[in-house]
Amino acid sequence: MIHTRRTFLKQFSGTAGLILMGSRAQADVSNGQDHSKSFGVLVDTTLCVGCRSCEQACNEVNTDLPRKPLAHFKALSILDEKRRMDYSTYTVVNRYYDIQEAEQKPVFAKFQCMHCLRPACKSACIVGAFSSEATGAVQYDSWKCIGCRYCMAACPFQVPAYEYRNAFTPKVRKCTFCQPRISAGELPACVQACPMEVMTFGPREELLREARAKLAAFPERYVQHIYGENEVGGTSWLYLASVPFEQIGLPKLGYHPTPGYTEPIQHAIFKYFLPPLGLYSLLGGLMWFFNKRKNKTPDCKGIHAA
Repeated sequence: MIHTRRTFLKQFSGTAGLILMGSRAQADVSNGQDHSKSFGVLVDTTLCVGCRSCEQACNEVNTDLPRKPLAHFKALSILDEKRRMDYSTYTVVNRYYDIQEAEQKPVFAKFQCMHCLRPACKSACIVGAFSSEATGAVQYDSWKCIGCRYCMAACPFQVPAYEYRNAFTPKVRKCTFCQPRISAGELPACVQACPMEVMTFGPREELLREARAKLAAFPERYVQHIYGENEVGGTSWLYLASVPFEQIGLPKLGYHPTPGYTEPIQHAIFKYFLPPLGLYSLLGGLMWFFNKRKNKTPDCKGIHAA
C-alpha cells in the first residue's frame, strides 16, 4: 500500500514490523540488500508550492537539530537563493524556473538524503559508521565515526554535512528518513506535514507502479522518467517532474552504483594488510637508501691531510 498524508493505512505498522524483524544477513543479495520490500517516497514536484512545511516539520521532529523559529519557515524570501542541506538542516526546498515557459513559471523541489540502495557513503566509510536498514533508510552511527569525511566526498548528491562549528564532538549530519517514526508505524514527518500531498510514502515497488501510472495517464505533464529508479543503482526517494531533472538541481548520473567503482579498488588495497605492509616497505627502503648514501660519503679529513 502507498500512503499520502491522509491515507496512512492501519496495516502498515504490522508490515513494518515484519520487515524490521527480517535478518540483514538473509537480505544480502549481490553485494547488497534485497530492497524489493523496502520503503520509499515518491515526490511529485508538479504539486509543490514551496510552502516549506516539510522543512518546519523536519526541524520540529529532529530535536538534535538547532531550533529555528516559526518565522524562519514562513519567510519565503529565502527561496531567492539556492540552498543545500547542512549541519542544521536535513531538508530544503528550492525554487527554480521552467526556462521553456515565457512567463518563467516557478518550479519547487524538496531535497534531502536520497537513501541510496547501494549507498556510496556506506561503501566509503572505513569504520562502518553507515548502515542500510531493511526499511530503506541509510543510518549514521556517530559513535563509530572518526571524522574522516570520506562519506562527504563519495556522495554523488553531496548530502552529508559536517559540524565544523563543533570543535569537540563533531558529527556528520543528514536526513534519517525518520527511521524511528517508520519503525513505529508512522509517516516521515515531512510527508505527514505536506498540505499539497506532494510526497507519497510506501513500499518502493508500489511507488514505482504509481509513478509509471502517472506518466502514462498524463504524458504531457511529466518528463517521461522516474528519477531515482535506476540512478546510481536506485534510491529510496523517487522524483517526478515537468522539467528536466537537471533544471531542478538533481544531477545527471549513470545507473551503475557508485560503490561499484570504488569497492574493487578498496578491497584490492586493503586485502592482506597491504597498506601497513606497503608503509613498512617504504620506510625500510628509505632507511636503506639513506644508510647507503651515508656509507659512501668521502672522508673529508683524509682528503685535506693528503
